[in-house]
Amino acid sequence: MKRVVVVYGIPIDTCAFERHYRDVHVPLVKQMPLLAGFEASLSDAGADAENWHAIAILTYRNQADLDTSLASPEGVAAVQDVGNFASGGCQIYTCEFESF
Repeated sequence: MKRVVVVYGIPIDTCAFERHYRDVHVPLVKQMPLLAGFEASLSDAGADAENWHAIAILTYRNQADLDTSLASPEGVAAVQDVGNFASGGCQIYTCEFESF
């Protein structure tokens, strides 16, 4: 499985971030072709969340599906939308996961 892990920094306005994320960004991501799974966690402001506000995990069957999805109009729109709400920045990790 190929996964994209997005770690969002703490935004300037957490309410605005969450509203945009839920109402605009999530629907954009869910339209991306070949997406096999999508999960997200918004921080509960616990001690372990001092440096992040949200984490999202997008799952694809393989690198080719990921590449096709990101290059699609829906993928481009989702990536471009990040600048509209992620005022705390974000880090993106692309990982190959194995089941043991």
